[in-house]
Amino acid sequence: LMNSDFLNGLSGFDAIKKCISIIEEKEIGIGKTNFRLRDAIFSRQRYWGEPFPVYFKGDIPYLMDESELPLRLPDVDKYLPTESGEPPLARAENWKTKDGFPIETSTMPGWAGSSWYYLRYMDASNNDSLIGDEAADYWKDVDLYVGGSEHATGHLLYFRFWTKFLNDIGRIKISEPAKKLVNQGMIQGTSSLVYRINGTNEFVSKNLADQFETTAIHVDVNIVSNDVLNIEAFKKWRPEFADATFNLENG
Repeated sequence: LMNSDFLNGLSGFDAIKKCISIIEEKEIGIGKTNFRLRDAIFSRQRYWGEPFPVYFKGDIPYLMDESELPLRLPDVDKYLPTESGEPPLARAENWKTKDGFPIETSTMPGWAGSSWYYLRYMDASNNDSLIGDEAADYWKDVDLYVGGSEHATGHLLYFRFWTKFLNDIGRIKISEPAKKLVNQGMIQGTSSLVYRINGTNEFVSKNLADQFETTAIHVDVNIVSNDVLNIEAFKKWRPEFADATFNLENG
């Protein structure tokens, strides 16, 4: 920064920290850390899930006081949406605060609660806190986490967020939930096939296959590009295909 008095020469991030420090020294304000997750699909319109401790005054949402927690799922006559399409919690009688304000009827998704279960497993019988200091210091983090790409955009987002939040407030000493993360990718659901005339080592194009009695054989997708087989690579793929011949649409 420049032309900024006591902030000259500082980067933007450092200047923010210095401003907060001086504001606190002058006792005209205090610094505060806000945590925010950008996830547009966090709520679920279903019964089974953690209910949001949120109520509404008109159209304005408010957080319930900590003294009113935990907020437990109410009884409902059936775990289905209402006839008008509202979530199952709308079926509950008196799903309201003690002051009569309606409570949110959506619930959190599965990855919300499951993101901190690994800590709870370490001290499952503790009735006083999420996890005791002794158990947290002994077990620490997960040795190996194996998850698919859908986890990376859902569960893992909160898996790490919970851990870092609890670390920031001094509740646990680890800042990463797992020592090692393995992502096995995602199966796309596409297969590549070649069509061999039965009893021969001759192959035909797909659009010619109905003219012969053929057997479809799965082929390595790495030797197929835009549904076109690399014939030379195919012949080298396996010894039994080295002398294969091809009857193609284009001759």
